[in-house]
Amino acid sequence: MPALILASTSPYRRELLNRLGLPFDVARPETDESPLPGEPPEALAVRLSAAKAQAVASRHPEAWVIGSDQVAEFDGRPLGKPGGREPAIAQLASMSGRSVRFRTGLCLARAGHAPLQALDTTTVRFRTLTPREIERYVDAERPFDCAGSFKSEGLGIALFDAIESQDPTALIGLPLIATARLLREAGYTLP
Repeated sequence: MPALILASTSPYRRELLNRLGLPFDVARPETDESPLPGEPPEALAVRLSAAKAQAVASRHPEAWVIGSDQVAEFDGRPLGKPGGREPAIAQLASMSGRSVRFRTGLCLARAGHAPLQALDTTTVRFRTLTPREIERYVDAERPFDCAGSFKSEGLGIALFDAIESQDPTALIGLPLIATARLLREAGYTLP
């Protein structure tokens, strides 16, 4: 089988891909993640996942490359990573008692082959949060590198009323059900 490369330095995606039991390497994709003017969140997630996979595949033409990107959509607009405490508090306060959609794009690319792609949508319903609950959460988990300002694989799960998804791993950043399907399409043997 050709080498497999994850086009991401995310420890969350690396941990998820390990679950499939296939050997893989990791490479930084070095892509511009800026949205195009008026680009819908789902189109942004699909485009960025493909850009990441294809950027690494161009440097490793012998390998299949997995690219994934997640865009949080709130009120029809992309919601970025907060980058710090105050923006994280503001994001969570704005989402209190409301729903956020997470669009997770996935692309499996190899030089000389048509890319294989998928898109997962997960909806998170936040419970009504008090300002003190938000501050305690942000100070405990410091989710500054996470779109939506939470880590569902950690304490962030306590912020929700419900998660609606066909693949619970998608919210963490790599939809393993779709990943396994695309890998099988590319010829990998999985259970």
